[in-house]
Amino acid sequence: MKFIKNEKTVFKKITASTFITSMLILPVTPFSSPAEISAVAAEGTNDTASAKADSVPSADSLNLHLKSAVLMEPTTGKVLLSVNADTAYAPASMTKMMTEYIVMDKVKKGEISWNDTVTVKANADQTIGASVHLAEGEQHTVKELYTAMALHSANDAAVALAEFAAGSEAEFVKLMNEEAQRMGMTKTQYINATGLDRSDMPAAFRPAEEKETKMSAMDVAKLVQHIIQDQPEFSDFTSLQTYQFRETDAEPLVNSDWMLEANKNDPELKKYAYEGLDGLKTGYTTNAGYCFAGTAERDGMRLISVVMGAETMGSRFTETKKVLDYGFDHFEVKQVVAAKSSAQEEKAPVLDGKETEVSVVPDQTIHFVVPKGVKSPKLVAETDFSNEGLTAPVKEGIKAGTVTYTYRINGVEGAQTQTVNLVTAEEIEKAGWFRLMFRSIGHFSAGIFSDVNE
Repeated sequence: MKFIKNEKTVFKKITASTFITSMLILPVTPFSSPAEISAVAAEGTNDTASAKADSVPSADSLNLHLKSAVLMEPTTGKVLLSVNADTAYAPASMTKMMTEYIVMDKVKKGEISWNDTVTVKANADQTIGASVHLAEGEQHTVKELYTAMALHSANDAAVALAEFAAGSEAEFVKLMNEEAQRMGMTKTQYINATGLDRSDMPAAFRPAEEKETKMSAMDVAKLVQHIIQDQPEFSDFTSLQTYQFRETDAEPLVNSDWMLEANKNDPELKKYAYEGLDGLKTGYTTNAGYCFAGTAERDGMRLISVVMGAETMGSRFTETKKVLDYGFDHFEVKQVVAAKSSAQEEKAPVLDGKETEVSVVPDQTIHFVVPKGVKSPKLVAETDFSNEGLTAPVKEGIKAGTVTYTYRINGVEGAQTQTVNLVTAEEIEKAGWFRLMFRSIGHFSAGIFSDVNE
């Protein structure tokens, strides 16, 4: 494989036939030719503007007033801001996002339907807090209850859906905790489908163990990340400003998310409206304080913000604005390696072929979150052919190894890493016996002279 050399960074050439892992550092953008790489390498590491842009303000500069906060870019999973992110607190109604995820997942799998009729039972009837005043025996569709839960944070609607989807709220909670474990939410524990404190649940339906629902801000962000990736239609519900739950209701339900971009024309809420924001979930209990998991998209980049333990109903949104502004003001998503790009001229070893090496390319496009103003992020690329062995004939598109790209932002905790397959970019025919014989003789002779030189 070929490497680039300039006055600050020195690279060596390591032949693919050694079957070892190699390391290189290079400024990378979507290139189409080696000449373009060389041009960027010559100027990239000496770019003063890029060096300055590669450092961003700390979270302390935001002067946040809350218990914890997280800012994440969902496609890469990069955490751009973290304040007490791994400490578990009461999440209040942000809990309902897991209820929403499981219900929508069951709809997608065909296990239930949006049009299924749900008959309200005693548990939902007796559930307190934000509600749509469901009465035992009342009937509504899954979609009606889901919308009331997502938009108005209705506790009784959440309980009714949980019982319908799993037979009981207790059985549904088992699903919630299983999903949390699958998603890597290590600090999460659910006891109900709503986020209510145990003491606020109907006495007959409280869990026997005296424990409470807990989530960390990081776990909340992971849950939102899964919702965005697995259920992009979430915004069909969360972006609604109002919803007429019953025809007989005097007024429609109002979305508890004041930051919806659609609120920019609302005289009372326009001061909170945020460009590109289309969800996701508010929460409040005395123990939790005011919480909000929000997501907004601008210029092709979506961000997830989680704030927990804000002091007032309005401040959870003003604190969220600080967090999201921090992200949109200082970062962007940049394609750093194009799929099937041959710019790095990687080679993988081939046995018994007319050629002893074959060109390989990454099979996927690589994106990283970078500070605004960075023209050519300097990546570390680690290639590994040790677990793959190619023997001719070799077809195009066959896996030959892997490459791991790593990028670190100065001043931001953690590195971004993505590993993709390297696949063959051409075909290699099998060599004839005569060629293979002389190649073996050559290797034998080289070994003899190597021993003599030693």
